[in-house]
Amino acid sequence: MGADKKEHVKNLIASLRTLEAQMEPYKEQKRDLRKTYVENGWLTRDDVSSAIKAYRMIEKGQNFESLEEMFDLLSKLLGVNNNE
Repeated sequence: MGADKKEHVKNLIASLRTLEAQMEPYKEQKRDLRKTYVENGWLTRDDVSSAIKAYRMIEKGQNFESLEEMFDLLSKLLGVNNNE
């Protein structure tokens, strides 16, 4: 590995560590938000998880029908019955 590449890797990791350290308080707030909704009985953990997954799909413009088809296919392949 060349000296230039090593320096870039070193700088990348240093920047990444700094950003992740700065993001940690916000990550904690997200965890606390989810926890609050569950602890107050407003939503179950599954409700929170499903709502966030749906939000992420919408945010990314993903197609629910294709996800549902893949989910059904994998359920059959794995022998899992999720309709109970």
